[in-house]
Formats: sequence, structure tokens, C-alpha cells
Amino acid sequence: MSTTSADLERAVHAVIHDCLAVREGEDALVICNPVTERIGETMRDAAHAVGAEAVLAIMTERASHAAEPPPTVANAMLRADVILAPTVQSLSHTAARNAATDAGARVATLPGVTEEMLARAMSADVEGLRRRVKAVAEALDVAREATIASADGAVLSLDLGGRPGIPDSGDIRERGTFGNLPCGEGFISPASGEGLLVVDGSIASIGKVSEPARLTVEDGRLVAATGPEGERLFELLSAHGEDGTRIAELGIGTNEKAILTGEILEDEKILGSCHVAFGASAGIGGSVRVPVHLDCVVTRPDVALDGEPLIRGGELLT
Repeated sequence: MSTTSADLERAVHAVIHDCLAVREGEDALVICNPVTERIGETMRDAAHAVGAEAVLAIMTERASHAAEPPPTVANAMLRADVILAPTVQSLSHTAARNAATDAGARVATLPGVTEEMLARAMSADVEGLRRRVKAVAEALDVAREATIASADGAVLSLDLGGRPGIPDSGDIRERGTFGNLPCGEGFISPASGEGLLVVDGSIASIGKVSEPARLTVEDGRLVAATGPEGERLFELLSAHGEDGTRIAELGIGTNEKAILTGEILEDEKILGSCHVAFGASAGIGGSVRVPVHLDCVVTRPDVALDGEPLIRGGELLT
């Protein structure tokens, strides 16, 4: 797909008007890196066009997903009504993002976004996507246990521990709300987990896997991994100590336009996929605060909640 300026502008229009409902007189902060400056400028211009006091902040890339922004940016986030973050590394799981939403900001994070991705994935059927997201989040919210099984018999069991299921449907119009864009998942932060997860899609900060990565989880922690990308994942997480290897998230993808690209922002939204993340979870219902959060995508899983199938062979059943 070749993305034109008109494609990008349509997608940004949906972000500004449909997802965030930016209003005249609001303080809008757009945070980007040098490589995402064009997307950042387009978003700032669109926010300015509706009458917002729109500011573009260009910061150096961070060392990893969930690494904190510089204090100048973090302080600006506390004063903003609406924040858009088309950055390379995710600000979703940072203390700065959490503090901003606690202060009432509406926050959209777009880690690793490209113009092509934004134009494609934001063209999904919004009504259908939001219906699926709502159903998934509600199912996660009441479930006690989730299991993810692969074709070779490997099973990862997750204790959901009464934690909240969270929708990511692109509806970020209410004070203090937060979500990813492009959108399309329901997710939860498990309390613990045990077993083996076979990752056949991609891993955040690494890209597509060259062979299935087999991840061994014991007592809620990643303790071993095979395959070149799995071994690299274990290195990146272990660099942050024991908390870096803790189960952080289970997510279910609901966006029919998302495809496997190696960029986790889109890959984790693929309809009928699931992803498991390790590291920071404090911003999504967990308790771990560490400057890393890496998702691992399974493209055609069997997922069950309390024994009832939710996904079968990559087909979402709800």
C-alpha cells in the first residue's frame, strides 16, 4: 500500500475528531521522535485546526518501551488536556503517562506507528471493532483463568486474579482515558502464570520471529526462552532484574485491518491473535513498575477463559 498525504490526513482526522474529540481551547501536546516528526506535525496541525493550543515536543528516542520521557516532557504532560504520542518506544506503561491520565488528560499512544500502518488500521469498521473489544474486555473481566494452547500441545495458564478487563477501542473522549492507536484489543494484567507459550508472530523491539520462540513461564516469570528472538527477549527483560521478566499483560486482537508487519503496535491488534507481555504492568491493573514492557504475539492461538473457548485456531468466537 502506498500512503498518500490524503490517506495520512484522513487517518489523523479520525484520531483528532473521532477518537480524542479534541476541542477548541484545549491544551494539546504531541510528543514524537525525529523519525516520526512528519506524523507528529500532521497531528499538531490537525489539533490546531480545531482551535486547540497545540504544541509539538520532539524528544530523543528512549532505550526501551516503558522508559520514561525526559522531565520537561513529563511536566508538560501533566498540564495537557489531550496528549498524542507517535513515538518509537511506547510511553503507555510509564509513570509519566499514568500521572497524566490521573490528572485528567486524554492520552493516545502510537508507539512504532508508520504512515502506512495508521492509514490502513484506522480504516477498520469502527462499530464492529468496538463491539468485539467490548465483548472481549467483559469476558476477561469476569474470568478467573485463561489458557493459551498451541498446535504442538504447549499450554500457558494465566491466573487473572480478579483484575479488570480493559477495552482499547479508540474511544478516548472522556477525561482521564487512555488507549493505543491504531486500536483494537481487549486486555488484562494477569496476577501470575505457569507453562509454555509458543510465539509465532513477533516480539516488541525485536520484530518478526524467524522461528517459533518457546517461552517458559514459572510462578509468573519468564525463566527460559528458545529461538534467536526468544533468547534476545530474555536478555532485554532480564537486564531490568526479576520484575522485568514478570507477566504483565494478556491481550486479544480485534482489528480486521491489522496485518503482521513486525511492528508490535499493529501486530498485537490482529483479529484473532493474542499477545502476552512481560515487564511493566502498574498502568494497566498490575503492580510492577519497571522501564520495560515487551509484547509477544501469537497469530493463531487457541485461547479459553475458564474452559470456554474465546479463540479457536486464530478465529475470535465472540
